[in-house]
Amino acid sequence: MKILKVEPHEHPEVIEVEEMTLEWLQEQVGGLIECVYPFDDPVGVICDEEGKLKGKPFNRGMLDESGELNDILVGTFLVVGLGDEDFCGLSDDLLEKYKDYYESPEYLIIDHGNIMYLKGDLDASM
Repeated sequence: MKILKVEPHEHPEVIEVEEMTLEWLQEQVGGLIECVYPFDDPVGVICDEEGKLKGKPFNRGMLDESGELNDILVGTFLVVGLGDEDFCGLSDDLLEKYKDYYESPEYLIIDHGNIMYLKGDLDASM
């Protein structure tokens, strides 16, 4: 089955796995797993539950319906499909949709207490 792996400041990577065990998922995200469901599609975003407490690097912003930043994902995360009782691979359509969605790396900017983020390759803008 195919899922998406997204590392900080990198483009997403399609990876193929035979089985998503708890231990494998924890190894991929580097800690205890937490799954968030920010989309209407049957997908979950699996991340390190304690990533912010551990000071893991910013990865991607989570936007609300109006496009405002309302949370952040830190460290490596996975985008997986949701089966009847557990996680599963992504359909080809969902794989492409979320690969495109997360294609551009993002960078967190904190200035005088204001949090903003930049989207895109830094090398391309310099």
